[in-house]
Amino acid sequence: MHKTGIEDYTVQKDGKRLRYGYTTGTCAAAAAKAATQLLLTGATPKTVRIDTPKGIPLNLEVLEPKLLDGTASCAIRKSSGDDPDVTDGVLVYAAVSAAERPGILIDGGVGVGRVTKPGLKQAIGEAAINPVPREMIRRAVEEAAEECEPPKGLSVVISIPEGVALAEKTFNPRLGIEGGISILGTSGIVEPMSEDALVDSIVLEIRQRKALGDTRLILTPGNYGADFLKERYGVSDERIVKCSNYIGKALDAAIDAGFSEALLVGHIGKFVKLSGGIMNTHSREGDCRAELMASAALLSGADADTARAMFDCVTTDEMLRVLEERGALENTLRMLKTRTEFALSARTKGQITCGAIVFTGGNRELYRTETAMLWTEGTI
Repeated sequence: MHKTGIEDYTVQKDGKRLRYGYTTGTCAAAAAKAATQLLLTGATPKTVRIDTPKGIPLNLEVLEPKLLDGTASCAIRKSSGDDPDVTDGVLVYAAVSAAERPGILIDGGVGVGRVTKPGLKQAIGEAAINPVPREMIRRAVEEAAEECEPPKGLSVVISIPEGVALAEKTFNPRLGIEGGISILGTSGIVEPMSEDALVDSIVLEIRQRKALGDTRLILTPGNYGADFLKERYGVSDERIVKCSNYIGKALDAAIDAGFSEALLVGHIGKFVKLSGGIMNTHSREGDCRAELMASAALLSGADADTARAMFDCVTTDEMLRVLEERGALENTLRMLKTRTEFALSARTKGQITCGAIVFTGGNRELYRTETAMLWTEGTI
């Protein structure tokens, strides 16, 4: 079996040893290097070496070499290691030919998306090939050509035939990238279960909403919040950015993008954590739902028996039932609202105005912060 050089790189997570992989950008650069060598020498390399920005050198196997009518084409098979990436196993192709225009011209072919909306790193109409992969492709082609006498210009077209179908499983349609997937990667390497890629996608969508003219960013962790916004306030999906558990990082990105206002909408099961300043709501970062609900109840006048009963509950809906039965719900929600306002203000330091709407099962609204109350009197 061919050794790529990535086999020695793993990471320990949740008691498991997980394998690294390499990005579509790395594959595109390797395919372009192989195709350039084939075009200029007539010989097909069995493998090509790529030095990734991460500092990990790879030797990747060259597949499906073709030289026809002045165009050389080669493919590299993507490996995502143990990361659950929809592009794992796809073939990334590069077709290289001589060009009249000087320099190295890089474009996308079948299965590589085209940008149709502002706010991305590429201009409208360009192929969705991010800056680091573009530079990797350019450098790889230059390395392949430096020992030959290349034409004054070279055209490089990157294609991923399976990308047309795969695009529907990615963020691309929401971002206005049509016809395929993006050529991605800042390090050239895929780290298993990496949160960076998801956060990068969220940041990208936030920037795009700003570029499309939104002044108030609408954030929700996922589909529950989106359904609530649509049912209660008529907000369309395209206006909503789903930020998963990364509330704090989404707010940071909103500030960086220049938003003046941000509305957060979420289920009490996640958003009770905001009242304690927990801005990553994933359970592994800290649960504390019962602690926060019970402390809010005590601070608003509930007795110790009520707090103890809440600690026997499994879900926040059960905790709400306990509070309602004991006549403590309204005051507790008022306290949670106040503490949430304080925590959001502390996180954003006055750089953006934040509001929050919190609901529970059946799209029952529990409370709105003061800012959110003002906003929802008009149009969100």
